[in-house]
Amino acid sequence: MKFTPIALSLLLAATCGAAVAARPKPFAWENATVYFVLTDRFHNGDKSNDLAYGRKADAAPLRGYMGGDLKGLTAKVKEGYFDSLGVNAIWLTPPVEQIHAGTDEGTGKSYGFHGYWARDWTAVDANLGTEKDFRDFVEAAHARGIRVVLDVVMNHTGPVTEADPVWPAGWVRTEPTCQYKDVPTTVSCTLVKNLPDVITDSDKPVELPEALAAKWKSEGRYDREVKELDDFFAKTGYPRAPRYYLMKWHADWVRKYGVDGFRGDTVKHTEPGVWKELRAVAVAAHEEWKKANPKKVLGDGKFYMVAEVYNYVIAHGQDFDMGGGEKANFYQNGFDALINFGLIHDGKGDYESLFSKYSAALAGPLKGYSVLNYIDSHDDGNPFDAARTRPFESANKLLLAPGAAQIYYGDETARRLDIAEAVGDAKLRSYMNWEELKQNAQREGYKVGAVRQHWSKLGLFRQAHLAIGVGAHEKLVDQPYTFKRVLGDDKVVVALDVPTGQPVDITVSGVFADGTRLKDGYTGASYTVRKGVVRTSGKASTILLSK
Repeated sequence: MKFTPIALSLLLAATCGAAVAARPKPFAWENATVYFVLTDRFHNGDKSNDLAYGRKADAAPLRGYMGGDLKGLTAKVKEGYFDSLGVNAIWLTPPVEQIHAGTDEGTGKSYGFHGYWARDWTAVDANLGTEKDFRDFVEAAHARGIRVVLDVVMNHTGPVTEADPVWPAGWVRTEPTCQYKDVPTTVSCTLVKNLPDVITDSDKPVELPEALAAKWKSEGRYDREVKELDDFFAKTGYPRAPRYYLMKWHADWVRKYGVDGFRGDTVKHTEPGVWKELRAVAVAAHEEWKKANPKKVLGDGKFYMVAEVYNYVIAHGQDFDMGGGEKANFYQNGFDALINFGLIHDGKGDYESLFSKYSAALAGPLKGYSVLNYIDSHDDGNPFDAARTRPFESANKLLLAPGAAQIYYGDETARRLDIAEAVGDAKLRSYMNWEELKQNAQREGYKVGAVRQHWSKLGLFRQAHLAIGVGAHEKLVDQPYTFKRVLGDDKVVVALDVPTGQPVDITVSGVFADGTRLKDGYTGASYTVRKGVVRTSGKASTILLSK
């Protein structure tokens, strides 16, 4: 199908409007479609804040700030961009104030545009906007039934630069560098050189860093921040150790703004019990927010936590091998789900191998928990399809796999992940390709608008049916590949790679009785079951059937 830019924008607007006008969709974190966005790389809503704190446009390719901000993200929320994808949660990289200067880790001068180089966990980075901008974003998302997942870092501060002093010795260690052989060489060390490691295993009280106290005083909020800390430690009884300061600061984003969940960064590089403690503090903060804002609570109001345990795959079940004969169970230390690094490899096989494996794992060793699947991310150097030659297959395998789904910004528009001039993880972090979507750019074998439409149809079907991510999976026939997912009364039948150009019979026997009227969520067509099949129109290679 060919789209003019105007036709494409009208199509997206119509889809968005339909999504908002429809009755509330069912929701479960286990079936969530989570849109992961690097805020700086998404959409620029305020050009006046593009270079804050004296930062310069002197970084190596794709390693500096590029203008995306909270106002831009909020604009896309209000526009209905995420509604039209069936997205019901947005995970954004840490919005906290980053180190001010740039540094070179061996890949060229880099700034903290990604959010993982904290300088002050209590402030919004001025490059991204203000506290009001963050509040506006959360409220805009909540108004459309979209949860907000905040990326939190317990493991490290930002690198040390001439403008960004090292935190005191009681707060951080600056050596040794991790060797990743066992627990001590993975946890009690710095991830890389010049990335100070927060001493999260200590209960020894520490004072506020002088640099941070001076910063707060210059901003006129020292007394308020200190009083809040005093109240927190008095209420909880925790020692004034580094990890508890961080827990209080992270939880403030929940208490103040109503953030719905945390994505824990570099989780295996911190003692597992730290995350269980953080969950308790965050849940208490969430309860405070819900009590103060009862009409703004979404669904059952459950607080969610998902972990980045680097190299965890679904086949590991609940036990992750830390090396040296030790294993860790992060599920039992505060997390509802772990990010599954395995789909980029499992996706190389056929659909049934992937879907049946994941269904069995979630109904077996991981029963009561879940995984967050992805096909690419901001720091996985082996994406499923870096050159974007298989964007339709990518959508099928991600959005139809059992478990929750993580759309990395631009998956749905085939944003390239192999930028030639960039080095290392910067290749994965180009600016969102809005212009290609607007122009419905032609790629080899497809147009960007067609890709976006395919992701939208799958995403909206997934959003409407918890059975996709949570239900029991069973293959029905091999040709065309057809399967069912069932969760109580929620039943769906999906057929993939269906021949087009002539009617095709899709087996639904054992799922839907003869005479049942079914709708195809892909084309909008309706069919009646006869002799255990529906005869489709032959217009689309993807069939999404439900009552």
